[in-house]
Amino acid sequence: MDVHRRRLAASLPLLVTALYLKPALADPSVHQASRNLMGTRLDITVQGSDRRALAAAADAAFATMAQLSDSLSRFNPTSRVNALHLMAGVRPLSVDPGLMSVLQQAQHLAQLSEGAFDITVGAYSQWNFEPGQFRLPTAAELTAEARLVDHRDLILDSRQGTAYLRRRGMRLDLGGIAKLPILEAGLQTLRRHGVRHAMLNGGGDVRVMGGLLGRPWRIGLRDPRSPSRMLGSVALSDGWVAASGDYERCFDRDGRHYHHILDPRTGWPTRGPHGITLVSRDLPDINGIGAAMMVAGSAWARSSLAARPGVDALIVDRNQSVWTSGGMPALLHA
Repeated sequence: MDVHRRRLAASLPLLVTALYLKPALADPSVHQASRNLMGTRLDITVQGSDRRALAAAADAAFATMAQLSDSLSRFNPTSRVNALHLMAGVRPLSVDPGLMSVLQQAQHLAQLSEGAFDITVGAYSQWNFEPGQFRLPTAAELTAEARLVDHRDLILDSRQGTAYLRRRGMRLDLGGIAKLPILEAGLQTLRRHGVRHAMLNGGGDVRVMGGLLGRPWRIGLRDPRSPSRMLGSVALSDGWVAASGDYERCFDRDGRHYHHILDPRTGWPTRGPHGITLVSRDLPDINGIGAAMMVAGSAWARSSLAARPGVDALIVDRNQSVWTSGGMPALLHA
């Protein structure tokens, strides 16, 4: 893929909803609002009989998600996550049940994937994937930081409600495990406000309930091999479509492509599949799994999916081939 296309891809979401939503937005029963949150644009689309009530519900959902996002962010100087960094190698800290739940999920996935998923990957701090600020670390920098990456050095005590990073300099990155719970919290806020038809779209992750103008929501899937093209779309009334790919937050330098999904063992971007799309009704079945698959590779991904009958998947592999799980062809539409 040429450099121009790769640069274009850096600005494209992995999942596409705008093409299918645009005609419906003219309907007075449909309301859409957007915010920048979790490092991406987050869209909420809702349908109901009272537009004012829909707008208020969307605002409440954004507030819920912003509060939770701030509490889980390593970039927020007042977050408990940042406090854990400051106390790394010093002492355990108490954490609230929400953060403890996310940390426990991350540790379970780290063990399941034999370290392919590891939230202590936050120690790799020299990368910068922000447009106009791209930075490629040196091999020496990554080698030094790799010594601080090991999920086994995150100590959780559920009885005491504490977490502890065992070595000074360790840092967490919850980006691969926290976004879906944040979206779910937003959806539950909408539900408490009486909304029954909603889509939350946060870049590569979409949560839906109900439908749009009497039909299931449609989510388009970009082709990682050519992100200006779509592989098809998925129709869904309740559940998740979550995508991970090597063309989001990326840059090219000296003929090589770099993207933000890092291999915890090396600090370098993964060299496994180009992209993975997962479809599921249940959050626990897919949370963090896409990132783990990008690191561990297609063989591990397929064996993992065999143990998750409620999850369907589409994998675009490194050799450009496309693999789908048994139920995925039935979900895909042209």
